[in-house]
Amino acid sequence: MTSSSRQFQLLNSGSALVLELKSVQIPTPSAGQVLLRMGAASLNYRDLLTQGDSASTKDGLVPLSDGAGTVIALGAGVARWKLGDRVMANFFPGWVDGAFNPTQLGNAFGGGTTDGMLAEHVIVDQSSLVAVPEGMSLEEASTLPCAALTAWHALFERGGIKAGDTVLVQGTGGVALFGLQLATAIGAKVIVTSSSDAKLARVKAMGAWQTINYRSHPDWEKVALDLTGGRGVDHILELGGPDTYDRSIAAIAPGGKIAQIGVLTGFASQPNILPLQFKNASINGICVGSVEQLKRLVQFMAQHQIRPVIDEQFAFESAPEAYAQLSAATHFGKLVVKIA
Repeated sequence: MTSSSRQFQLLNSGSALVLELKSVQIPTPSAGQVLLRMGAASLNYRDLLTQGDSASTKDGLVPLSDGAGTVIALGAGVARWKLGDRVMANFFPGWVDGAFNPTQLGNAFGGGTTDGMLAEHVIVDQSSLVAVPEGMSLEEASTLPCAALTAWHALFERGGIKAGDTVLVQGTGGVALFGLQLATAIGAKVIVTSSSDAKLARVKAMGAWQTINYRSHPDWEKVALDLTGGRGVDHILELGGPDTYDRSIAAIAPGGKIAQIGVLTGFASQPNILPLQFKNASINGICVGSVEQLKRLVQFMAQHQIRPVIDEQFAFESAPEAYAQLSAATHFGKLVVKIA
């Protein structure tokens, strides 16, 4: 095996963080760690935020939180995995189970000072890994640790979703489409909002119960209320931020749950939450999930034969093009970089 490995790094050019391909030595796993030969990594909106945050992102950071690969070396004491195992790493490597500890925020892969997955070789602690199910490609598995787990955490771990519930998801990005797939698998009825009739036609073909074009209907919360006979929806994946929050509160049903997830329109959400009191409704803050939650998600997807929606795959050397595509926001589903 060659001793060198390639990885993309975010380098500070003085005015911005620029993605550059570098050659480094293949790392050696320490006790309790495994070395992965990466097969694929996927992008999330967070990766654009990381690239744009030169103040908090270390110079030379290896980006991307989501990836899947094959175990090719074991550190001392590793008993959970063997050579050749196909695995994915959890977004928060130290959040294995139980309640979330905010100290984990600084340890998430591909942000701040913690190197991520856009590399040919990655070292990961054995407790942070989840097996890729049989029949799922590494490219597909690489899309799960952030977007899919976020939707799962929101709807199943905290939302208590059940058959017959109504769900509203905003847009057709990764979290939204995974939310659609997971919810419809148990018989929930999903409403999808988008500004594209073409994308709405695609989610309808995927099983969406209703769709709303928010450009044609900027007061989409009123449409959602009409669709549910005035009651409102039981679950909302709130992905927009300041521009959508008050509408989500208006559209939520009595006893419903809004999953606070996205910041697509900024970080300054200051909604009027008083209506939640008189609906006995609630907001759940959702920040990805734990290793054990990822395991349950993977089992559910295998049981229901759910396959991730991948819009486009890029060669490893073309990772900057994947970033550009993500920034353009014209994709439907996930963008993946093939590494192996």
